[in-house]
Formats: sequence, C-alpha cells, structure tokens
Amino acid sequence: MTLTDYYEILGLPANSTIEEIKKAYRKKARLYHPDINPAPDAKDHFISVTEAYEFLIANHEKIKTDDQAYQQAMEDWRKYRQYRSRRRATVYARTSYGTFKNTKFYKTTRIFDGTSIIFSFVVSIMVLIYTIYGYTFRLKHPIPGLEKPSVFAFIMLLFLGMIFFVVSFIYLRAYQETSKKRKKKS
Repeated sequence: MTLTDYYEILGLPANSTIEEIKKAYRKKARLYHPDINPAPDAKDHFISVTEAYEFLIANHEKIKTDDQAYQQAMEDWRKYRQYRSRRRATVYARTSYGTFKNTKFYKTTRIFDGTSIIFSFVVSIMVLIYTIYGYTFRLKHPIPGLEKPSVFAFIMLLFLGMIFFVVSFIYLRAYQETSKKRKKKS
C-alpha cells in the first residue's frame, strides 16, 4: 500500500494531524469491527484500518519532513512492521468489541492527554474567577454612560463556566484513575 492508500482507508486528507488520525481510526474501528459489523469483508476492512493507523502514527513526522525519510519509512514498514501489524489486527478482529476497546492499543487512540485535561481544568477555573470578579468589579465601579452589567449575562457565563469546570473535573478524575491503574500494573 502507498501513503495515499493509508489516508484513503481512514477517509482523511494527506495533511491530517495526529488527533484527526486517532479520531478517524476510532470511528472506522468501531464501524468495521467484526463483532459489530456482520458483513463478510468487515474483518479485512478492520485489518486494513488498523494497519493504516499504525503506519500513519508511527511515521507521521517522517512523512512530513522529506521524501527520502518517507521512502525509508515505507521500506522499513514493509520489511518489519506490516506483517506484525496485520497479525495483531487479526487477533483484535477475533475478540469482542468491548474487549478490543479495553486493549492498550485502542486506548492509545484517545485524543485527550494529561496536559490538555489539566489545561482545560485551569481555563475553566479562570473563566469562573474572571466572570465573578468582572461582574462584581463592574457593580462597584460602574462606567459612566453605560448601564449596569446584565445579570442574565453574568448567570449565563457562570453557568457555562460551571459546565466547563464539571466536565474538566470529570475528565481529570478519569485520567488520574487510569494513570494510577497503569502505575500499579508496572
């Protein structure tokens, strides 16, 4: 297979980011997993999707740098990893989708990592603080010629900030729990 074949299998343009590749893989893996899709060619599609994902993730930086690095990556892939990737995908295709979702391989396709979760948590706290501070500051120090700040706008911003905070907190707790489980296994 060629590079364009791998992108086409995942339904992506050639300039896709790692996050887009991961997202497309998760969608296609669910679509073609033989446990969910009863079509006779579902297993073959699933294996192709997994192979495309593994190649694009392993060689994403090489593909972007130069043509020679890409050619070397393709040659190495064909020699060493393509067979192993197809064999692993065949094993995943035999398992139930629920079991497949709990594999380390599938979990690596998650888009959120610790940094982005912590960043969103900090931003949510800042939104709440600036909403409360801004509203109280405008009440204490009104701007001449402007009316008082809208209570409705304050409540809406506060509500949105709380939703963002709660979602970030839930993701942060889930990330901490999975990190603890990984450390216990090591």
